[in-house]
Amino acid sequence: MKKIIVLLVLVMSLSAIADYEISWRTIDGGGGTSSGGQYTLSGTIGQPDADFSGGGSYEVLGGFWTGGPLCMVNFIDFSMFAEWWLMPCNPGNNQCDGANLDGLGDVDTADLIILSEYWLDYCPTSWLLR
Repeated sequence: MKKIIVLLVLVMSLSAIADYEISWRTIDGGGGTSSGGQYTLSGTIGQPDADFSGGGSYEVLGGFWTGGPLCMVNFIDFSMFAEWWLMPCNPGNNQCDGANLDGLGDVDTADLIILSEYWLDYCPTSWLLR
């Protein structure tokens, strides 16, 4: 009996020394739609962490049913746009590296209005500044 008590005290003292950790976890799922024939199924699991992360040429968007491409209009787009500000596009580059948002052959106030409409929002599928 004495050995069991000593063993219990030893185990309890060792467990008091151990480091405990509680890891933080989330259920990230997003939404999606699947369909076949006349049936459509839409679903979501959890509320994903809403945020934008980017590094190099990689981007990740989180959020609830983003529904858009992995692209967000931000200062990267603005800096590319600013390089062509008030300049005509040349024949070999008629889109001015994507800054010619209205397709009229130059980068002017009309293109700036289009850029501002998408500012800090998801890029449209035809976005050329990336």
